[in-house]
Amino acid sequence: MMASGARIAAVSYLNTIPFIYGIQHEGNLRADLLLAPPAGCYENYIAGRADIALMPSAMVPSLTSTNIITDYCIGSSGKVRTVVLFSNVPIKDVRRVFLDAHSRTSVQLCGYLAANLWHIQPEWYDLQDYSQVAYAQREDAFLLIGDKVFDHEGLFNYSYDLSEEWNRLTGMPFAFAVWVARKGTSYEHIDALQRALTFGVESVWEAIVENGFDQKPYNAYEYLTQNIDFVFNAEKHSALQKFWNAGLKVEPRSNPG
Repeated sequence: MMASGARIAAVSYLNTIPFIYGIQHEGNLRADLLLAPPAGCYENYIAGRADIALMPSAMVPSLTSTNIITDYCIGSSGKVRTVVLFSNVPIKDVRRVFLDAHSRTSVQLCGYLAANLWHIQPEWYDLQDYSQVAYAQREDAFLLIGDKVFDHEGLFNYSYDLSEEWNRLTGMPFAFAVWVARKGTSYEHIDALQRALTFGVESVWEAIVENGFDQKPYNAYEYLTQNIDFVFNAEKHSALQKFWNAGLKVEPRSNPG
């Protein structure tokens, strides 16, 4: 029986196209999709515009009357490629870090690694204008997320993949976003979403072609099958608990220009 009327907030990046493809094509879930960057998914959810969301994992502890649902996430067990800190000096010499405002999880993960792995105390700034990357001062670093990272690969002397660095520090995988639903959301919707996500993860190539990513200069299939790990399991949940328990919070300043 087809479930109807699910309001779902999801992320509009390459790494989510299997999920979106499954929701749109599996056939058992009729949904109103709200697509946005990760921070936008959070805003849509807390504003009540969605009852189910692909939620930035850093924001989960702040949510009330909400459960983590499904067996899926946006995760990685090593190099993720699309959450990267770029700089022209070694990390120990970085003095200012400009943070992509589209991802709350990546910002807080960068702060965690700065404190626990890199042992640096940089000044943190919001990065709102991506053109600023081209005018970096010598000791600046830039945290970029999403598809735009592919365009910056090889342009800096140093790059630090945050998932890879987390794994180096902890030996654990990481989940950047997890599916959540408000308490009281119908089981029919959640079950239909689970089946739709399964269908999407099993249809990676079809999702790539439908969205035109087979025409990109980077290998989208390799990225989605080797860098992204869609399964949300006990190990990733334990990793998030470790991340949440740290209690660290990066508060970036306004961009100084």
